[in-house]
Amino acid sequence: MRRVGVGLAVLLMLAAACGDDETSAPSEQSADSDAAPFSVTSSAFGDGDTIPQQFTCDGANVSPPLEWSGVPDGARELALTVVDPDAPGGTFVHWVAWGLDPATGGLSEGAGPDGLVQGANGAGEVAYAGPCPPDGPPHRYVFTVYAVSGPVTLAAGADEPALLAAIAGIELAETQLTGTYGRA
Repeated sequence: MRRVGVGLAVLLMLAAACGDDETSAPSEQSADSDAAPFSVTSSAFGDGDTIPQQFTCDGANVSPPLEWSGVPDGARELALTVVDPDAPGGTFVHWVAWGLDPATGGLSEGAGPDGLVQGANGAGEVAYAGPCPPDGPPHRYVFTVYAVSGPVTLAAGADEPALLAAIAGIELAETQLTGTYGRA
């Protein structure tokens, strides 16, 4: 008789655990299930589109406006790199920046040092260097925004490898926007 009582108790517990009654606790959804994905866009060009001349060495050579959304919870700051993976001598770095406030939602056209720290580009300058490919087919320019959980502790002028090493243990997410530019 005791075996039957224990068996019945086990069956009742299993039924309660598997049942669909309204008294069971609702399933928990991850905090990110309804959140928009982390993304970067520009009002000047779409992903895969041509970067307007004003943002290149053939124009005003100013950085394009960038907007980000869906920044992950826990992001303390953002970092940014812009690279040309199609450069003749290998990947060329056009911009390195960090210290961006996630709450700002973006950077305006021609963003300067206000609120951000800039690193050295491939020419050794601490500034944005717009697309400036040699004559030939268009090159791709990859704008990558990194969300990090802690401060980036680098001095101004650090290069891209130093930035990537500094954020390696604190990166929460990254997102990319790619534009193209070519000269005939």
